[in-house]
Amino acid sequence: MIDSVEDLIINKDEFQKNANELKDKRNQLHDKSKKLADERDGLNSLIRDIRNKISDHKKNRDELNERVRHAKEQRNKLNKSYNETKKQIEAIERERSFASGANINNLRKQLRSLENEQMTTAMSPQKEKKIIEAISEMHAKIKEAEDQLNKDPKLKKAMEEERIIKQKAEKQHDLVEKLATRAQEEHEGMMDLIKQLDNQVKKVNSIQETIVMTKIEADRVHKEFIECVDKIHDLEREISSTQEKKRKTKKAAELTTAQREADEIFERFKRGEKLSTEDLMALQKAGLI
Repeated sequence: MIDSVEDLIINKDEFQKNANELKDKRNQLHDKSKKLADERDGLNSLIRDIRNKISDHKKNRDELNERVRHAKEQRNKLNKSYNETKKQIEAIERERSFASGANINNLRKQLRSLENEQMTTAMSPQKEKKIIEAISEMHAKIKEAEDQLNKDPKLKKAMEEERIIKQKAEKQHDLVEKLATRAQEEHEGMMDLIKQLDNQVKKVNSIQETIVMTKIEADRVHKEFIECVDKIHDLEREISSTQEKKRKTKKAAELTTAQREADEIFERFKRGEKLSTEDLMALQKAGLI
């Protein structure tokens, strides 16, 4: 057990040193926790912005996909009309060809056969000359038959419809591709942002975990700091109490000495010895005169 004031003071100073160190460490941990919280809040703000952008991309993508679906329906209708018109033209051509005795499709097949024979078969100059003449005649027959067909009002109208529908279908197909490309761009932009979001969320989770661990450590250090402060207060009370006891002991000792000296002076007084002024004051202080 520590008895001397000096030892108590040394012990108190040691606890005070520890308390100061713990206080500094606790404050550092609080500062670290605050900085991490600021970083976390900044990332959460960024995450909210990313989520809003993801939502915008998704909305735009879905709207574009709906437009793609509608545009495809229109394109399919136009393609269907185009095919029907084409069949109508073929039917008119067959009808007119049958009536005129010139079947354009057969003429075109014969022309392709002659052209293929010229390109792939080795032949004498005379035979090649005959084939070239036959090809030229076939071209003439086909042109004459086409000219006759093109003069037909019904066929001319059908062909004009076919041309217009084909243009519309091609335009609608271009629109489908453009819309689909934009929808894909929106989707890819959304997926890129989702990856960014995942990375930022992982960072926030890691920071939040560090914040929790830092706060736990700060609480532990603060508890040690409070324990040190309480110990310092206990030591201060013990020091004060010990000093008071020493003071009272010293005072009692001083009073005892003064009383003994006064008794001796009083005995000298009773014997009739001459006393000095200081002796008389000592007797008066002791209450003997």
